[in-house]
Amino acid sequence: MKTRDFQIVDGLEKMDFREVTRMLSNARWSRGIGEDEVRKGAENSVLTVGAFCGGRQVGYLRVISDRVRFAYLSDVYVDEGFRGNGIALAMVNRALSHESLKGVYQWLLRSSADELYRKAGFAPVSEPERWMEIRKERPGR
Repeated sequence: MKTRDFQIVDGLEKMDFREVTRMLSNARWSRGIGEDEVRKGAENSVLTVGAFCGGRQVGYLRVISDRVRFAYLSDVYVDEGFRGNGIALAMVNRALSHESLKGVYQWLLRSSADELYRKAGFAPVSEPERWMEIRKERPGR
């Protein structure tokens, strides 16, 4: 189903976590994720954004941030049947322009959808050699 008729909203209370869990459990970075983990991640984030079409949630993202210096976009996902309609970009733009995050000057994300994020103003990390990580297996839940 392709449509341009969608609504972008933000706020934890507006998210359909059953539908968000269904979507994220199919994403390569969170296969099999459960609703408790999805909810807890959202509750510990500073912003959740959703896309709705005909009353059904078809997109989701969340922002992790100190609301001052940095923000990290996470779990950006659009249901497969609704991709190609500008929904992800609309959700990202909602997050980037959100009043509570206006002062943030460093936005980060990890993605393979470079073309999409370039449209929103993202570029490759300027000093990748300075980034480090600890990567553990996701706990079984």
